[in-house]
Amino acid sequence: MKYQTGEIGRVIVAKFEDGDVILDNLIEIAKKEDIKTGVFYLVGGVKNAKIVVGPEEDVLPPTPVCRELRDSHEMVGIGTIFWHKNEPKIHFHGAYGKHDRMKAGCLREMAETFIILEGIIFELKGIDAIRSLDPKSNMVLLDMP
Repeated sequence: MKYQTGEIGRVIVAKFEDGDVILDNLIEIAKKEDIKTGVFYLVGGVKNAKIVVGPEEDVLPPTPVCRELRDSHEMVGIGTIFWHKNEPKIHFHGAYGKHDRMKAGCLREMAETFIILEGIIFELKGIDAIRSLDPKSNMVLLDMP
């Protein structure tokens, strides 16, 4: 295990409106505000999304199993922002519910806001962690120098 200590910098409140592309907007905020490391919470509605619900088998590199959320779902979750090369990379895990059905997983690719989604972003100061390609998993993962 590796770890670093830091402190909370700025706090950003974001309102995503119906149809806003969630991951693209989070990346835009991170770029515009130059957030190199951060943690964020999202709560609200999502539609037209793809989530990863686990690997097919517990082997490296993993083959992801995906599910689509075509219609609206309630969503709550937590994510991180760390940069890979010159781009912020978002990692978000959430719970997604519709009526009595629940799913949990890692939000990927296209995901749109349904009506409203609220985001609270906490910038982390004093942390120099990044994302880099892990050769065992073939994934871009958290890395600390």
